[in-house]
Amino acid sequence: MIHVTSTTRLLRKTKPKGRHPQKTLSPAFVRSAPPGRHADGNGSYLFVQPSGTRSRIQRLLVRGRRRELGPGSVALVPLGDAREKALANRGLARQGGDPLAEKRRAEAIPTFAEAALRVLEQKRDGWRNPNHSREWLSSLSRFAFPRIGKVPVSEVTSADVLEILTPLWHRKVATAKRVRQRLRAVLEWSVAMEYRIDNPCDRIGPVLGPQQDVTEHMQALPHREAAAVIRTVRESRALPAARLALEFLVLTAARWSEVRWAEWAEIDRSGRVWTVPARRAKTNPRHRVPLCGRALEILDAAQNLEGGAGPLVFTHGGGKPFHDGMLRRLLRRLGVAAVPHGFRSTFRDWAGEDTDHPREVIEAALAHVVRNRVEAAYARSDLFERRRLLMDDWARYLAQGSWDDA
Repeated sequence: MIHVTSTTRLLRKTKPKGRHPQKTLSPAFVRSAPPGRHADGNGSYLFVQPSGTRSRIQRLLVRGRRRELGPGSVALVPLGDAREKALANRGLARQGGDPLAEKRRAEAIPTFAEAALRVLEQKRDGWRNPNHSREWLSSLSRFAFPRIGKVPVSEVTSADVLEILTPLWHRKVATAKRVRQRLRAVLEWSVAMEYRIDNPCDRIGPVLGPQQDVTEHMQALPHREAAAVIRTVRESRALPAARLALEFLVLTAARWSEVRWAEWAEIDRSGRVWTVPARRAKTNPRHRVPLCGRALEILDAAQNLEGGAGPLVFTHGGGKPFHDGMLRRLLRRLGVAAVPHGFRSTFRDWAGEDTDHPREVIEAALAHVVRNRVEAAYARSDLFERRRLLMDDWARYLAQGSWDDA
């Protein structure tokens, strides 16, 4: 049994016979129309209830089923706009589409900023460096969100991407590349989610043009000056833990992120080895670092500072980790023309110029990836004992001040 409402009776009672009229209503008639249903074309009607309430209804056959849609509020949507919407709905239905599904889909489309947050959550667990997610979002917040943050991700255009990247493309080459990569990741996710059918980042290369891609090396010191820097840091008024951390970084040729987050559980004093776990090693496999005598002394001194109560080796203020930029600021304050990562280059120059240690041993000490796949397939040893000899030579070089003999 079909339930017939009073509204349905009224619609049937007032339904005009014959050919469906087109654009018969006027704005004045919409405001003063009597109760009933008044046709305006494309299955669209003005429905006036006996109470005087006015609304628009569009009846369409969608995939074999009769459906009712609302082309827009009488009070908020002008008659011309409602007619355009009704025509678009009818055209979509005749092509086999579903205007209601399209409407729900459009309402569910996230903004670019919302999409970026969803992409970030999806990628976060795969990044080893905990700072990467903050930097990833920070660059988009600074350069992309002001223009497209509130724009539905389906509406972002190549012109939008060009407006974001053009000011950076030749002035801040590295930043521009990172921002473009992150824009592309968000928009590629949108394609995969079927919010759009293309990625506008794919079409902008020829317009932006080539970049003057000059490699900018980290500031590093000649290896003959490394021992003098260690002396300067030791004699400075910096926090004791900071002084120890920098010397430990130089002695081990490790990355600052690895030293900064080093844990006591990773240290094997009897075996004289520090094992950086895969989750924190840049090159993914765990990295074993041989510890020289002076490195062990530094660890003892660090443990005495706060009793080694917390999990981290180098801390300040009750076990708190150092800020990422702490060593960089310390070196700048002491007038040292280098950055923490630059000491890896200093070590590499010394090992290559002043020693006979094989290249593969030196590269293994720096935890560099073997780029050649064939070579990597056979290089299954981490050359640990040979690296221990190398790092002991490095420690002696720093301690003896070999630069004075030149």
